[in-house]
Amino acid sequence: MTTGSFINNMYQDAINTPTPEVGMGATMLSWTDRKAATIIEVSKSGKKIKIQPDKSTRTDSNGMSDSQTYTFEPNPKAYTTEYSLRKNGRWVRVGDSMTGSSLLVGLREEYYDYSF
Repeated sequence: MTTGSFINNMYQDAINTPTPEVGMGATMLSWTDRKAATIIEVSKSGKKIKIQPDKSTRTDSNGMSDSQTYTFEPNPKAYTTEYSLRKNGRWVRVGDSMTGSSLLVGLREEYYDYSF
């Protein structure tokens, strides 16, 4: 298991994700947190992509709660990270093993786990 939450585990094994396109949303999956991002480059083969984390602004007033809502906007000054599509069907950060840090393509989501 490469994540510590049920949702993140479901997301990293998602099937039928859309073909990545520049400008499409994505979600970087951590142990229990999720970070919204935008796809900024897709290789000709379609098997490698570069992403940049979005600027995420929390819009709810729920404090340290699991119920969180955000707005997103691209952040062209943010760092970039490259992911590749692996044999197991996951988008994994380049340089990581096949079970390394995963990316969900086609959904832009943010979540901060306050329990850690």
